[in-house]
Amino acid sequence: GLDPVLVRRVEVTGEGGPEAAARTARYAALEAAAAETDAALVLLGHTLDDQAETVLLGLARGSGAASLAGMPSRTGRFARPLLGIRRETTRQACIDAGLTPWDDPHNVDRGYARVRVRERVLPVLEAELGPGIAEALARTAEQLREDDEAFSEQIDEFIEEICEPSEAGIAVSVGALTANPAALRQRIIRHVVLSEFGVSLSRAQTIEVARLVTDWHGQGPIDLPAGIRVTRSAGRIEFAAR
Repeated sequence: GLDPVLVRRVEVTGEGGPEAAARTARYAALEAAAAETDAALVLLGHTLDDQAETVLLGLARGSGAASLAGMPSRTGRFARPLLGIRRETTRQACIDAGLTPWDDPHNVDRGYARVRVRERVLPVLEAELGPGIAEALARTAEQLREDDEAFSEQIDEFIEEICEPSEAGIAVSVGALTANPAALRQRIIRHVVLSEFGVSLSRAQTIEVARLVTDWHGQGPIDLPAGIRVTRSAGRIEFAAR
């Protein structure tokens, strides 16, 4: 048998809806259990089907390339060794080994968007467009993740060169932002806000900040979530806490 076996009860609260709140609570419990047992790695059971569902949900929300890149195979101590394997294959492997898979009742509750994608949307796509849709979506996620990692490496290489401290925050050179293509410029803006203030900007918010660079006509400051104010002054875009 397994030893130790830990069972943890969690409280699902917070922003982002019940699915996001449950995910946050679940990972917090896993992280705490891993720390308690000094585990070097936590293996998660996400499959290729889960990845395909994640990509479709991100596409429906217009979440951008980072979301469409899906789940990574490794994040810190969390690893997903089954991301390249179909869900049905994992179920059959359990049956062949004499094991009975446990099904979370929430996985058949059509009140959740992911369940509707799993039970309704993907089967329709497979029926109308032919087999292999889940695999194609997973390949798309992998390609986008490679692109996202390349962009992130580029940003990390020169972010310190174009940023400098400012009063109550950080400033970025307008010239440096202007010199970069839109995709990289907007990633820099999101990176600065996330790393400095811990806030993830939506595309609309990012574009609004970018207009201080690309469509400057003396407009006033932009107020972002969590009390962040963005202004253009003396050739710099300044991000500061109000």
